Amino acid sequence: MTNLMTYPIRIMLTLVLLALLIAAATCTSPAPPLVSQPPPKPQETATPMCTRTLNIAHRGARSLAPENTLAAAAKALEIGADMWEFDVAVSADGELFLLHDDRLDRTSNVRELFPGRAPWSSHTFTLAEIRQLDFGAWFVALDPFKQIAAGKVSPQESARYRGEKAPTLREALEFTRQNNWRANIEIKDQRGKPGDATVVEKVVALVDELRVTDRVLISSFNHSYLERVKKANPAIATGALVSTPDPDPLALLRRLGAQAYNPNVKAIEPAEVRRIRDQGFDVFIYTVNDEPTMRSLVEARASGIFTDFPQTLKPLSADCR
Repeated sequence: MTNLMTYPIRIMLTLVLLALLIAAATCTSPAPPLVSQPPPKPQETATPMCTRTLNIAHRGARSLAPENTLAAAAKALEIGADMWEFDVAVSADGELFLLHDDRLDRTSNVRELFPGRAPWSSHTFTLAEIRQLDFGAWFVALDPFKQIAAGKVSPQESARYRGEKAPTLREALEFTRQNNWRANIEIKDQRGKPGDATVVEKVVALVDELRVTDRVLISSFNHSYLERVKKANPAIATGALVSTPDPDPLALLRRLGAQAYNPNVKAIEPAEVRRIRDQGFDVFIYTVNDEPTMRSLVEARASGIFTDFPQTLKPLSADCR
């Protein structure tokens, strides 16, 4: 009897095992095919969290405060600009400070303090001499953008501007870092001057020392400077400034290893802005002060707009600080 019962039990166990194997095979889904992921979108220069047109205060909010000073930077920050742009020059003793012109006489009282030093070229003055100058009184006296007359600059502000000093690059970058802000550093062309040989490397060294590499864009009309920036620190974003249309902006940017094309507003059309942006590069346009042009460039997806009137551009886009 034991042998008769063992045989059918073995058969039943075998059938059950086969059934379980078939069921398992039926319920197991095949692995899904691999799907290729699209390449990541290009990162916005110096502003990885922003995708809109940036409000860049040209030389600070220079319609409301003396240009290239910490007062102009503070005013731009107060307005809500996303970045500020400033110009870097070199003193006779090799120090870096903020100044746009080759000469000191338009934006300071150098004629009064140093009457015998005409034509007052900035590279012939030491930093100690430059720090003696008043870079604010001229703004109050001339009211270059007529904003004092319009009541946009208070008497208290005007009084504070008198005696304003030209900041060093270190002071400008420390202000930027302390306020969790961003900056476009324009290195003025020093060809033919003593500072030409070292200005780029000094700027990069200071950016590295203060650890603001991810907070700055370095631009220049001297495109060899941009190549030197990349050689000194490839991680720093650069922008090629142009005053006239370049025949092939994309080729220019690729040759320089630059991230941004910075044209004069008269040197680019909205369609070209879109074309360059579609290729993964930024387009920062200078200097735009009228609202209709601002709107057209925002619609064209310009990466940023340099303006003397950040207070006018501010309402055209949401805050992205």
